Amino acid sequence: MKFNAKSCPPLALMHTYSGFTARLCGTTPPHITCSFRSRTLAFFNRLFTWWNGSTLGTSLQIRTKAVKVGEDEFGNQYFESTKLAYDGRTRRYVTYSDYAEASKVPPVWNGWLHHTYDELPSEIDIKVHGWQESHVPNLTGTPYAYKPKGSLDRGGVRDAVAADYEPWTPGE
Repeated sequence: MKFNAKSCPPLALMHTYSGFTARLCGTTPPHITCSFRSRTLAFFNRLFTWWNGSTLGTSLQIRTKAVKVGEDEFGNQYFESTKLAYDGRTRRYVTYSDYAEASKVPPVWNGWLHHTYDELPSEIDIKVHGWQESHVPNLTGTPYAYKPKGSLDRGGVRDAVAADYEPWTPGE
């Protein structure tokens, strides 16, 4: 079955699954082959998994009880609830543009999410210091992850130091 921009299922039902990317719908090439199986699996992926973006239930909750207040350079969208919570503050949410990775939230938006300041990052002047670096994604679990001396990935051997641990052996 072929889909184009007019006949493609809603994006909420078509998250990324097995190389099928919903965002390509309606772009060049004009048609995408989309099987019933891949659409069904994409629906359940969207319904039950949170790491590929927010679940369908979370998306509905945010869309009905919060208003969009901004978007960052990574495409993450930020929302604030319209009513006060039990602690007297509004709830603030982020929906990730792609894979749910908290390290992709810029520092200014992180401060807003955690109520460090009430103004939106677009409304205040945040000074960027010369020592601040641009975002680097979390590399844990990749070949580029930090591996200190003594790490099993580096052979498990490191230089001995005076304060090294000496295990206790029963009977000695």
